[in-house]
Amino acid sequence: MLQGSTLLLLDFITDILCADIDGKKTVRSTLESYILLVWQNRLYLYTAAAVFVGIWFSMKIALKKGFANELEEEVKTLGIAAKVIDMKDYDPDDRLADECSTKSICVFLLATYTDGQPTENAKWFCKWLEEASTDFRYGNNYLKGLRYAVFGLGNSVYDSHFNTVSKNVDKWLWKLSGVRVLSRGDGDCNVVKSRHGSLHSDFLVWKTKFLSRLQTMVAGPKACRGKCKTGGSCNNRKKPQKTDDEQAAPEQLSSEEELVESSSEEEAAGTGPDEQHPGSVIDVEDLGNMMNGMRKAKRRVEGQVDEQMKLPRLNRQKKAEEEEERREMITPALRVALTKQGYKLIGSHSGVKLCRWTKSMLRGRGGCYKHTFYGIESHRCMETTPSLACANKCVFCWRHHTNPVGTEWRWKMDPPEKILLEAVENHQNMIRQFRGVPGVRLERYQEGLKVKHCALSLVGEPIMYPEINAFLCLLHSQRISSFLVTNAQFPQEIRNLVPVTQLYVSVDASTKDSLKKIDRPLFKDFWTRFLDSLKALGEKRQRTVYRLTLVKAWNVDELKSYSELISLGQPDFIEVKGVTYCGESSASSLTMANVPWHEEVIHFVQQLVDMLPQYQIACEHEHSNCLLIAHTKFKVDGEWWTWIDYERFQELVQAYEESGGSQTFSAMDYMAKTPMWALFGASERGFDPTDTRYQRRHKTKDISGC
Repeated sequence: MLQGSTLLLLDFITDILCADIDGKKTVRSTLESYILLVWQNRLYLYTAAAVFVGIWFSMKIALKKGFANELEEEVKTLGIAAKVIDMKDYDPDDRLADECSTKSICVFLLATYTDGQPTENAKWFCKWLEEASTDFRYGNNYLKGLRYAVFGLGNSVYDSHFNTVSKNVDKWLWKLSGVRVLSRGDGDCNVVKSRHGSLHSDFLVWKTKFLSRLQTMVAGPKACRGKCKTGGSCNNRKKPQKTDDEQAAPEQLSSEEELVESSSEEEAAGTGPDEQHPGSVIDVEDLGNMMNGMRKAKRRVEGQVDEQMKLPRLNRQKKAEEEEERREMITPALRVALTKQGYKLIGSHSGVKLCRWTKSMLRGRGGCYKHTFYGIESHRCMETTPSLACANKCVFCWRHHTNPVGTEWRWKMDPPEKILLEAVENHQNMIRQFRGVPGVRLERYQEGLKVKHCALSLVGEPIMYPEINAFLCLLHSQRISSFLVTNAQFPQEIRNLVPVTQLYVSVDASTKDSLKKIDRPLFKDFWTRFLDSLKALGEKRQRTVYRLTLVKAWNVDELKSYSELISLGQPDFIEVKGVTYCGESSASSLTMANVPWHEEVIHFVQQLVDMLPQYQIACEHEHSNCLLIAHTKFKVDGEWWTWIDYERFQELVQAYEESGGSQTFSAMDYMAKTPMWALFGASERGFDPTDTRYQRRHKTKDISGC
């Protein structure tokens, strides 16, 4: 969320520097006149520019570079003074009514926080305004004479709360007799439904209209030559003679009132000049025309049957046209932001990035926890996603919500062949940058150029990609294993998945309230989807994993509820990992205080295992603050078999595809023995002894793995 709220003061400065006293023109001092006019002729722009992460990066720009500052600079170019003031320092009870007696124009830039609430520094202003609009002591005319405009910043994926704050402020000001100078603008961070493609584009369009209106108001009414075509207040316009009733009608609005829009958002519907009135008499000569009209109407009705026959073909054509008109998921601003973060973007909705553990293993400094738990060769693992969009806005999102969000696929779609080809090429190019780098092992560099594993967990929700099954089959055809992570909001897509080497579901909380608080899902029925996704996972025969992320003071006290969820999905493995703090973000209140110590994670896991008779602690990776709980079926003759036989998996999945899905296989068919150093309780604590562990900050080199 954007935390800042600002109040922009725009001051009209005119050339009136003198006043008449007793019929004589007395010139005031420049300073006195300037101070007086600054006070009497000011235009306030109040902003509460607060926005979601990640949702959202473009909204974050609104704070850093400033929608308010941007508007301020534009207004200054018109020769109108401008100043930005924090909204929390503005007391509406003392000062807002004063704006009614001046030429002030209040322009509100308002964003909507979680559940339709205003941002922290705008709460008092909104609370006061709401109470004033319903308090009889203020009266309906309390803000009569106040001229204002409102622009909202929100995300339409939260349809029930989309720009709620700006809509309410607009309504409350109107109820207190405020008058709009411009219709309310709705900025939308959702690139799919945004009217102009992005939040910033929506703001630019609205800003252009506002500046145009402002220029017109400053310029004042233009001289007229009597040829007006509009119904303005022109005395020179030639007017037709009026009847007695017409002469009694109200006079036209003044030129200044014409610039002010109606407070009502409803438009009146008119009646055409040719419409017949009820009870009118029809001449005999018109009967022929009526009969012809009836015959034409009959032919139109008969033709509707033929048109219905053409609908399937037309629908297919319309669908193809809609596909062409769909917007790209990656907007230009988002492309710049993600590229700056190190992403190699593919097409219009995919990306690949080099994992830090890939770099570490190239140097012989150890692999990730997947290497310890499942035998992945980290230097040969490609981290990618075919969909940067997600249906959640988790508080611990390591991408700070720079990726787009949505509940369904509404963007242009790239073919899976293109995504895989460019993903591998980009990954290999990033590996080639390590050629000749000191410490990089030559044999691992050469192995790293050939991708063996694909972690579909980079960012977003890969299962949203409509061609995810085709993409997985392409991976397997190139003998690349698949590790797919989903956020448990798409149960039917989980059921439709082809066999995956290992399928993950993120279980970030165990109760409905805590899941809403931590994951901040977009779906209204998120809890039903969550539970159904766990059931769908339990129906899979290949390896399945629950991934639990512990956030201290958020979800570490829900042991019993976690055990019930585990019984629901019966996963093969449960990864329990302490949350990783990725730095301060306006989209999350997460701090280092929410990161549990490794010993705290161990204590949680031990308590959880005591409630699960069919599970035991199998492995540990201290460096990642992560432990693996495994089903006891993977403990054969007292030894753990949590690793994966990747060659065997490729044989099994190939047979499955060649048989059209009739030749199935299970997780037990491609398991491999876990090495001793990877087991829980080993002295290495999950660090591969064939590598060398390095301590940062000039600490002594540690080769023990502890």
